[in-house]
Amino acid sequence: MATEMCPTRPESSLTFTQGLIVGQISVVLVVVAFIKYFILGDTPSSEVTATIRAAERRSRTLAHKRSLLLQRESRQQSLGPDGPLQQPSLNKKKSAILRGPPPAQANIGAILNKTYYRVDSHQPESLDWFNVLVAQTIAQFRSDAQHDDAILLSLSKALNGPVRPDFIDEIKVTELSLGDDFPIFSNCRIIPVDEDGLDLNPRERERDYYPTHPHTPRRRQPHHSHDDPAAYIAAAGPGARLQARMDVDLSDMITMAIETKLVLNYPQARTAVLPVALSVSVVRFSGTLRISFIPSNPSTATPTMMTFSFLDDYRLDLSMRSLMGSRSRLQDVPKIAQLIEARLHRWFDERAVEPRFQEIELPSLWPRKKNTRGPDSNTGATDAGSSGVGGSSNMGETASGTSGSMGRAKGKDIARELRDEARKEVEAEIGVRSDREPNHLRLRRRHLGDLGDDEFSMPGSLPST
Repeated sequence: MATEMCPTRPESSLTFTQGLIVGQISVVLVVVAFIKYFILGDTPSSEVTATIRAAERRSRTLAHKRSLLLQRESRQQSLGPDGPLQQPSLNKKKSAILRGPPPAQANIGAILNKTYYRVDSHQPESLDWFNVLVAQTIAQFRSDAQHDDAILLSLSKALNGPVRPDFIDEIKVTELSLGDDFPIFSNCRIIPVDEDGLDLNPRERERDYYPTHPHTPRRRQPHHSHDDPAAYIAAAGPGARLQARMDVDLSDMITMAIETKLVLNYPQARTAVLPVALSVSVVRFSGTLRISFIPSNPSTATPTMMTFSFLDDYRLDLSMRSLMGSRSRLQDVPKIAQLIEARLHRWFDERAVEPRFQEIELPSLWPRKKNTRGPDSNTGATDAGSSGVGGSSNMGETASGTSGSMGRAKGKDIARELRDEARKEVEAEIGVRSDREPNHLRLRRRHLGDLGDDEFSMPGSLPST
């Protein structure tokens, strides 16, 4: 009866030893596959990788330009042939004395005409003077970095910020080299663009729009729109502006090395730790930089902005070195280098490659007293010395201006010194005149003495009796 109430369980076909062996084999296969395809796998060459990335960036840029052109065409069709309705102006009354600036397209045409710049025929410029200024700025930045740890503190703070994942331990910067070479800018040219940054030349727009649409019929443009730059500049919208494009080439070795640890926090915190050391070097960068100014808008209280970005045809060559492990170490893992290089390219594309751009607010360029620098006291002394007698009348103004900036007591001392110096110059000049006058009188008396006393007469006197 008991045997009928408790049915027997079917025995497993695998024993404990067999299951353990199967589990170990599966773990070994997973580890071998990970090492073979992730660590020891062959990566494509740098030329192939650069070509693939350039094609992806170009397709993204073309898609963005096509979307802008389609949106513009749909907007024009919805508004009709008469264009947008003129809204009543809500701005304040303009001054009758100050003349308003010309429209944007007229301003662009006037700038190009008055600076004798022909968009279609002007030769690119070399920018040698600009390279010297940029080199001086970079050299000063490198010199300041040698005596200050601000750049190390900034990098450490950025690397260990809230974006750092939980499986990465604290990141330490072990090496930082800012290089010893300078970027070379060349082939600068000016190109008119619209408010969206697209080229105003219809030929350039067709070159960007039609290659991916071979079956789309081309719309015929007027003949003058291709040949005369003034035509499409005059037909530009209110947001048209001038854009400078220049080539950039940098061949250097800018290196940053870090050390960190990969932490496994499962099933508990810091179950396993893997030390990792990485070194990233920028070997070469070449591309096309575009810079433009967005004028201020008093109605919306927006200041003047400078925008810059790089075209999608740039080339960034990196050199990676890696070291993983504590005792048995893996050196220069190709997959790790490929992941880091892809991440750096994506970081740069998301910030400074078209259609994205960086925007910087420019300060007011109007000359102000608080921004004035220079040797005020030396200038006052030079003016007083060169003015002679008349310079003594300006001593009060010079002394008052100096006392306002350097203090009342010090201003009085400077004014006294300037006054004494001017007095000495005046006395010296009077002494020179007094030394010259007796010589003239002596010569005149000697000449009159040869004539005799009888022949001496004064002009306008009465004749002697």
